[in-house]
Formats: sequence, C-alpha cells, structure tokens
Amino acid sequence: MKFTDGYWLLRDGVEVSSPAEAYRIDADTDALTVHAPVREIRGKGDLTMGPVVTVRCTSPMPDVIAVDVTHFSGGRPRGPELELAVDKETLVEVSVDDEAARLTSGSLSVRFARDKPWRMDFLAEGRLLTSSGAGSMAVVEDNGRSYVREQLVLGVGEHVYGLGERFGPLVKNGQTVDIWNEDGGTSTEQAYKNIPFYLTDAGYGVFVHHTGRVSFEVASESVARVQFSVPGQSLRYYIVHGPTPKEILRRYTALTGRPAPLPAWSYGLWLSTSFVTSYDEKTVTSFIDGMAERELPLSVFHFDCFWMRELQWCDFTWDERAFPDPEGMLTRLKARGLKVCVWINPYISQFSPLFSEGAEHGYLLHRPNGDVWQWDKWQPGLAVVDFTNPEARAWFADKLGALLDMGVDSFKTDFGERIPLDVEYFDGSDPERMHNHYAYLFNQTVFDLIEERRGRGEAVLFARAASGGSQQFPVHWSGDCEATYAGMAQCLRGGLSLALSGFGYWSHDIGGFIGAPDPDVFKRWIAFGLLSSHSRLHGGGSYRVPWMFDEESVDVLRTFTRLKMRLMPYLAGTAEQAHTEGLPMMRPMVMEFPDDPGCAYLDTQYMLGESLLVAPVFSADGTVRFYVPEGSWTSLLTGAIVEGPGWIEETHAFDSLPVLVRPGTVLPLGAVQDRPDYDYATGVVLRIYPLRGDVSATTRIVTPQGDLSALFSVEHDSGLTRVTADRPVRDWALLLVGGSVPTTVHGATVEVVPEGVLLRAVPDTLVIEAGVS
Repeated sequence: MKFTDGYWLLRDGVEVSSPAEAYRIDADTDALTVHAPVREIRGKGDLTMGPVVTVRCTSPMPDVIAVDVTHFSGGRPRGPELELAVDKETLVEVSVDDEAARLTSGSLSVRFARDKPWRMDFLAEGRLLTSSGAGSMAVVEDNGRSYVREQLVLGVGEHVYGLGERFGPLVKNGQTVDIWNEDGGTSTEQAYKNIPFYLTDAGYGVFVHHTGRVSFEVASESVARVQFSVPGQSLRYYIVHGPTPKEILRRYTALTGRPAPLPAWSYGLWLSTSFVTSYDEKTVTSFIDGMAERELPLSVFHFDCFWMRELQWCDFTWDERAFPDPEGMLTRLKARGLKVCVWINPYISQFSPLFSEGAEHGYLLHRPNGDVWQWDKWQPGLAVVDFTNPEARAWFADKLGALLDMGVDSFKTDFGERIPLDVEYFDGSDPERMHNHYAYLFNQTVFDLIEERRGRGEAVLFARAASGGSQQFPVHWSGDCEATYAGMAQCLRGGLSLALSGFGYWSHDIGGFIGAPDPDVFKRWIAFGLLSSHSRLHGGGSYRVPWMFDEESVDVLRTFTRLKMRLMPYLAGTAEQAHTEGLPMMRPMVMEFPDDPGCAYLDTQYMLGESLLVAPVFSADGTVRFYVPEGSWTSLLTGAIVEGPGWIEETHAFDSLPVLVRPGTVLPLGAVQDRPDYDYATGVVLRIYPLRGDVSATTRIVTPQGDLSALFSVEHDSGLTRVTADRPVRDWALLLVGGSVPTTVHGATVEVVPEGVLLRAVPDTLVIEAGVS
C-alpha cells in the first residue's frame, strides 16, 4: 500500500507520524523498550501530547530479534495469531550508554541511536544489515483508517526474495505484494500461498507476524527500502540473521515450524483422473492397466472432484453411479501396490447432506445476523466450515476418517482461498486476519487426522492454499497453470519463490491444468515434473495418460520416472534436510551459490538438493540456455563435462535435459527403478565425480522411514580414494565417473563401463581403496 505522492508529498487524506528520537529507554534483562515521540523534544511543552511510538525488542531464539511497534495499546487482542517457537534458554545482552541502546542475541544486535534524528540499526558481528531511519517507521492515518508502517533500508545491489509462491520474477525488487490469498491461477500477481516473509542476499530475513493482510512495497514506493504495513495500531516483525540463505531458512523455520517428514511412496508418480473428465472404475482400471502394460512405474492414483456426486461437494460420499463398490475398488487398487488420494475442499454445497447437519450444529461460518454465509460461486449455496470451532474440526475429520478406514491414504486439500469477511467465527477471530490463516487451520485439521491414524511420517497432503507456518503440512502444489511453456515457467518461478519462503516440498500439474498441452509441451513438462520434489500427472478437461499424446511420451515418462526412482537414496537424504533443517528440496541457484552474482536473478533453472543442477527446456526445438557456476560439472545423463562459470546453450531431445552434477559430488543411486520405497542401501552405487585436492566427506543413506541405513566416509588424498562403510551393506559399489582404471584397488572388483570405472565391493567388505601408485 502506497501512502506517498512521490518523494515530497503524501497522498490525499494521509497523515504520517514517524519517531523523531529515542526519548525514553527502558532496559530489562531480556527486553529493550524505546518510547519515541514523533516530534523533537525541545522543551516541556513538546511532552504534552502524542503521538508517541513504543518500540519493544526481544529475542525468541539466538540470532532472531522481535520488534513490536505500538501506537495505541488499548485494543483488544485480535486473533488468530500464528504460534511461534520460543527458546527459553536464549541469552540476551542489553546495554545502554550515552551513544546507543543495544539488544544482542547471538551475533545479531539491534541498536538505537541516542542522538537525533531517529535511527534503529540491525547489525551482525559489527556489520550493518539494514536500518530504519528518520521517516521510515510510522503510524499512518489514511482517510480514517489506521496503519503501522515500517521501512527497512536496502543496500546497493541487494536483492529481495520470498513472500510466498509468486509467479512473477524471482527477485521481488520493484514489486508491490499484498499478502492476501486469492484463487487467481498462476499467471497474475495473485497467489494461493502468501507468506509475509522475505530474505535478502545481504544476510538477513524479515518475518511480519500478522495473519491478515500485509502490504509490501519492495523497492517500489521508496526504491531504496522495503516497506511493509498492516492495518491497526501495532506491528510485530522479526529480523532473522543468516548470513547465508540456508542459515536464514534454518532459523526462520525453527521459528515458524519445519516441514513434516513424508512417506517414501509419496515421491513416486501420482496419476490423476483430471478435473472435469468422465470416469468410473472401468476408466480408472484402464489407466492403471495401461501404465502397467507399458512398464510405467506408478505409486499413487488420485480421484479428483467427481468421485463425489455433482452439485453436492463436499459430502465425502462416493458417487454410486460411477463407483457402486468403492470399498472393493480400493481393495483392488491396494492389491496392486497403489496408494489412493481423493480430492476435497472445505466448502459444503447446500445440496450436500452435510449442509443441514453443519448448519444445525453451528459448524458453518455465519453472518453477523446468524444466517449461514452462502454464495453460488463454485457450488450452489456454498457454505464454509468454521475450523475455529473444535467440534466442527472433529466433525469434519470424522467424515474423512471414514474414508481412511475405507482405504484412502491421502487428500488433495483444494481451495481455501476465497474466505469471506462478512462473517463471525466461533472463537471470535477477526475475519480479516482469518482470511489467510484459514488455509493453515484447514490443512492442519486434515494432516493431523492422517498422522493420528497412520503414524508420523505417513501423512501427506496435496494442498493448494497456504499461509505463514503452513509448510508444516506438506505437500503443496502450484495450482491452476496454463498448459503452455509460459505456464510451465510460471510454475517454476512460483516454486522457487515458495522455496525461499520456508516450504520444503512442492509440486505442479505435469502438462499444465488449463487447456490441453501440445505433445512437445507435455514431454518437456514430464522431465521437469519428475525432477521435482513430487510428481503428479493432472489436467483440467483432458486426461494426462501419456499414450493419449504419442508413444514417445510413454518412453519419456518411463525414462524419467525410472531415473527418479534410482535417485531416491539421494532424494531421501535431501528430504531429510527439508524436515530437520527447513531447507527445500528444490532450491533457487542463489540459495546454493549466494556469492555468485550470476545466480541472483536465475528463475528458469534450479538445484535439486545441493548437488544436481536442473534446467528445464522451455522450447519446442529443444534449445535451452542456462548458467553454470564455477567448476567442472558433469552431465548426469551423458557424462559430458561442462565448465563454469558461464552461460551454456544446448539442444536436447525429449528424453534429455541439462541435469548437471556439482563438482566433487558423491551421488548415491539406488538399485531399484520401479518404486520409490525400497532398501536404498542394498545395491547402492556411489557415483564419485572427479575429486580435486584433499577431500573428506560423508554420504548418508537413510531408510524409506528416514532412519540411518548406512554411512559412507569418503577420503581423497594424493590420488588415493578410500570409501568406508560404517556397517555391512549388500552389493554396494563405487563408480568413478569419467575416471581411468586405478593401478591399485583393494576390496573391490574392477569393471570398465561407459560412465567410467565401476568398483564392486567384494562380499562383506567395509572399505574400498582405489588409486594410482
């Protein structure tokens, strides 16, 4: 929201009052409070009226500082509020002298200047990160509405990232971003997942602790500042120190919640009925038979909206005309080794049998006059479940629990963005603040139910809407994208932006949702989709089984699904980082290479984990241009060496794309290519890419449940490579990629293969040594 008219003037009807000086300072052992009049105090007469802005700084955990800005403090609490983690053992240093007042947590400090004009600086290890100077912080009256505003300085060349799943450029400088969930597709400034958190490549992140609308002006209203404002009389935000993007995300997700661990089967291929297609059990069976006949690995089958009868979504009852024996059908699907997902949303049509039940018990949102809130968009007489009512949550979960008992494994939690404001909530929550947070409660309700029934590590959603903290309930997918190359690129930008907003897992509709993709778009999207965290074939009005495009699509899908299955030892380790550290599986280049200026703006390529560079192809002729950071990178698919830093242009067939392995990587590949949940250690091949200099590293292999299965120590010194397993592992091997036959080998047999030299461990060996004597 813009309040100014250029540099000199305010917009009509706007009054801005900014702190002029740190007049009174209260220092406690764990907090620093500054009372700042909005006019310079020259005499007693200046102390007879306000406004006075109060700024209170505390620390919930090391290297994170909370800033509370308050004008009037007498307002009643207005929920909901996202619950944050607090480390009660955090040590805080507070000091006040003639020059400044400081609060320090870890290596991060906030400093208030004692002289005039007003200045609040954030420093890390003596380095200035950002500051709020004269005229930055303010209480604002805008034509009768009150706001609190903050502006934090951007350095020259500083880039801003995050703010949720946004489909425009990855770098947010120059953009106006409103944190307000909307059902707007993937091709506008609207977004399903709005997160009031951003980070910069200057070493810090900012989280605005407000569940309602937060308006960001990112180097837009003031081109040298990031501005954020909220309605009301108070504002709370957190400064999160890094200095690297990874450290910022580790601390931010420690504060707001880390992604839950996911079942290994969820990383396999999901196949959907698509949205408005006609289907029944015969159709479903034909798709599954077709996948099996073509040797296409399939892990999950998804039933979209029309598993329920039309006009009465949601009633959570199978349409008996298409599925006369749902229990039997699910049993038959499970016998084929498949998991099952069904579509749901939090809306109840007035034709659903649940409508009268929900209305009678007060489980549906109602207007101030007591009427159930309804409208006709999406479903006739649609009503919305009130998840602030514990009984309504239990009622909703109970309906889903019956489906879990029947054999359903997962739910696609669609919608949850168009949440009305002219309503009253059971717990008295402010509708404006509930608008975004509703998605959190909806997905939390469903996720907790699955986890309770299936156990931790077995719960997974396919969720569209999200708000701050929602990363705890994965997976999220990009929503309704166009079935074009442009739509594919929009999805990727959204996913990378979401990754820098604390979300560890992410997916999208392979082939796009809106319209029918051309075969070439579909095939290019397959490669991108299978090299994403989670992979789903889904569309709007047409099926997404590959043989309906062409036979080459079948081959391409087989190739990349098998590749992903073999990558599972590596992907499982990457997923473990998402859960334990809050680091996303799909990472913008700037996250892995923050010191490489060539990576700052890249949003058409990404790192899958820390070791694989993926550059999707966005052209019909297969031409792709991508950036390679410093070093000798190796194509995973061909073994070709690519030297960086610099831009590369290549042309790829449909069964190929740039997938480059980072220099010095030890990449574990599994022995199974037809399912994602297997013993990753047995038969594992450690692909060792050329190691330079002295190297000492470890490679963890986890079980599908996330427990440690094997730990390999890799040492390279003076031409000798030594790999040690911490426990017996069956049929493991090393592949010296692009290497020549060693002159000395211990503990393994030697075989020359097209990719290099394969060293198969002799039975019961724990150590393989190879080198040049």
